[in-house]
Amino acid sequence: MNYEHWRHYARGWLFHFFGREDAAFEAYLTAFRNNPQDVQSARHLAAIAAKRKNWEVAIKWFEAALALTPDDGANWFNLGYVCEHAGKPKEAIAAFTEAVRLVPAQDMAWYGMGLAHARLGQHDQAVTALEKVVELQPMSGEGFYQLGMAYHHANRPDDVTKIVKRLVGFEPKRARKLVQDAQRSDLMKYIPELPF
Repeated sequence: MNYEHWRHYARGWLFHFFGREDAAFEAYLTAFRNNPQDVQSARHLAAIAAKRKNWEVAIKWFEAALALTPDDGANWFNLGYVCEHAGKPKEAIAAFTEAVRLVPAQDMAWYGMGLAHARLGQHDQAVTALEKVVELQPMSGEGFYQLGMAYHHANRPDDVTKIVKRLVGFEPKRARKLVQDAQRSDLMKYIPELPF
């Protein structure tokens, strides 16, 4: 047993628990250096960096964790998330694709993939990913809204109409936002008068 590794890992965990993230980061870093097979320290380092919005450092540590556990669907999602925030939508799509290959029901990875495709102007691919989101989460107002916008940008007006009608049933405010953002005043007839 590598006592030096565990001593630093335990210190990192305690510092992290008490909100002392700078000290936790340094302790986890030392733990990882003492045991480069320590996937937990790599994950903690990535999470701390992501919380600080230090996206490049977070990417590095999620990649280190995935080098040790390449079949970890949750970490592929995390890598996609930080890549998207780092302004790297192509890398985000690759990570989200791996996440859903490993965990097909991971709706947030489908969602992230859809948004990344939309940012690249790949609206048909965005539609495909976002359709999976609403299939997995049939009451996701945000999922339906983003799917409606993807339909709008993919020039599928009839599908936008279907989304508005669906949203009116459980999120009329979001339905109104979709109508406004898609500049579809013809669909206002489906939006109820809201008292607020």
